[in-house]
Amino acid sequence: MTDKIPTSVAAVDLGSNSFHMIVCKVEKGQLRTIDRLKEMVRLASGLDSQRNLDNKTQQRALDCLERFGQRIRNFPAGTVRIVGTNTLRTAKNSQQFILKAEKALGHPIEIIAGIEEARLIYQGVANSLGSNANSRFVMDIGGGSTEYIIGTNDTASVKESLNMGCVTVSNLFFKGGVISKKSFKKATIYAQQKLISHQRKFSRKNWDEAIGASGSLRSIHKVLIATKWSNNGITLKGLEKLVEHITKCKHVDDLNLPELSEERLPVFVGGVAIIYATFQKLDIEQMTVSDGALREGLVHDLLNRIYNHDIRSKTVETVAKHYNTDIDHASRIKQTINYILNQLDSKNCTENSKIVTQFLHWAVSLHGIGLNIAHNQYHKHSAYIIENGDFSGFSRQDQILLSTIVHTHRKKFSKSRFKKLPVPWNKDAQYLTIILRLAILLHRNRHMIERPSFEITIHPSTIELHFANNWLENAPLTYADLETEAEYLSSADYKLNFT
Repeated sequence: MTDKIPTSVAAVDLGSNSFHMIVCKVEKGQLRTIDRLKEMVRLASGLDSQRNLDNKTQQRALDCLERFGQRIRNFPAGTVRIVGTNTLRTAKNSQQFILKAEKALGHPIEIIAGIEEARLIYQGVANSLGSNANSRFVMDIGGGSTEYIIGTNDTASVKESLNMGCVTVSNLFFKGGVISKKSFKKATIYAQQKLISHQRKFSRKNWDEAIGASGSLRSIHKVLIATKWSNNGITLKGLEKLVEHITKCKHVDDLNLPELSEERLPVFVGGVAIIYATFQKLDIEQMTVSDGALREGLVHDLLNRIYNHDIRSKTVETVAKHYNTDIDHASRIKQTINYILNQLDSKNCTENSKIVTQFLHWAVSLHGIGLNIAHNQYHKHSAYIIENGDFSGFSRQDQILLSTIVHTHRKKFSKSRFKKLPVPWNKDAQYLTIILRLAILLHRNRHMIERPSFEITIHPSTIELHFANNWLENAPLTYADLETEAEYLSSADYKLNFT
């Protein structure tokens, strides 16, 4: 993240149905939208039976991203957020596609979990739609997943992401655009079955106002208004008339509905089945539609990061407290890490110092959470929780990076563990982990003791550590720990010299 406040920021949503981009000016801490781009890519339709993205769909997507990239490729690092959702979460060859997509866009792509997608959608709605409701229910139908959220003001309190979307439901029940009463009923039951275990927490009694986001719901809303089947958002009565019309048709080409675009046509009925099932299962009578969605949530989240209100730090603080970590001990380790980073930064040994400091501080806060499960190999328990938990604000890549650093902060130092990380973290994370290991080692004695003065230099394969005033001669335990650490690092082709 750049330390300078940028003049422009952008966000890109690589959805399972459509790709969206929003570009905004930053003016006195506020965002002003200056450009929007959207293309219907239907990424989810390119998944084969083995859950691999076929070449034709990949090329269609990359052609779109080349056009997007022309608009944002020259934006400074840290001013663009790009996220992949359901299809890129599930495709087996998504990493292969992501590497090509990042080249087209000129910026890194994050894969976010469904729960994080739900949080960002709610942020987009909350920042674009004024409401006096005490509690909002927000729904977003994507190409491969549907998100349900309840929140108040700008905070989402209940979040779920269900594995059904307008593309996947259309492909399952309306292949080739063929419609029948039987297939529509099956699609509705399918969606209701997905919802049934979440029915109680999203029921009508738990919120004051229902809001829809996403292209599917905006399209349904336009059709209902144009046909005069509804005059106030999406209503149950309007949906019933729409379903009646749909089930009289034999093919999507026969729908002949006003305001229904040709590009939306192939997935329209799948989206209607999902919203109709949702209205029935959750006893919804009426829903307004918001222009805000995931991309707006992304750009607001990015603005918060720029102004040092990163929700990831709040998430780490909450998790650390939940697992009863030693906050004072962590604070001392962070001070030593800052002491090390200041030396390395002055010697031009580190890049992206803000990001490096963030991840190391988060690793310090979370490295001991596994102690609540078992002391033996607690670092593995800590890493598992970090990698597999729902961590607000974190992408999948963020969590895997943080988990890898924590997993390797003690005992064996395995280089192979870093190979699954994307460039440049596959190499840089090794140095972050070494810094963390040394800082923790120097605070093995958890009592309040003054940190020794030392000088540190890190070369590609050598770490030089020099303590002032012969301090090590009077610290036999630390000396022994450093000898052990030198052995661990030696097995990974790093040499630790200390005096």
